[in-house]
Amino acid sequence: MVVLVLGGSRSGKSALAERLVARSGDAVTYVATADVGDEDMARRVARHRERRPERWETVEAGEDLGSELSALEGHVLVDSLGTWVARRHDFAVDVAGLRAALGARRGDTVLVSDEVGMGVHPSTEVGRRFRDALGAVNAAVADVADEVLLVVAGRALRLDRFEDAARDLLG
Repeated sequence: MVVLVLGGSRSGKSALAERLVARSGDAVTYVATADVGDEDMARRVARHRERRPERWETVEAGEDLGSELSALEGHVLVDSLGTWVARRHDFAVDVAGLRAALGARRGDTVLVSDEVGMGVHPSTEVGRRFRDALGAVNAAVADVADEVLLVVAGRALRLDRFEDAARDLLG
């Protein structure tokens, strides 16, 4: 099963994703994507580490997330697609490779990502390019996900596929 957990900053999306992947009680590989470049990010990463069970293995994501996921067995939590995209030159990532890897995985995969399309309009050109790049990645992953959840203020909403919502609304 592939689950995408979307939300804004401090919405609770990572905590929910951790709970989802932990429910099996099996071993979990936590794929960390953040670059701990400043004190604030270091504190955030430390809080995430403190919440995780010690038995979870943590691996640092590289450039080719799809290949890295293909090499992992069992349950995986990727936190987060936003920091993975942000670390790539020109925000260029192999979305097709990621989608293929997610479709081929046998264990549950829970991915966390920022929903950046609902916030304040970025004031810079690079901010707009990041928003657009991550929005495209989120849509591509949502397309292959079995479930997509949107977390707002610590509450989760299950999001329907476009076709399902249109059918339900239009008959």
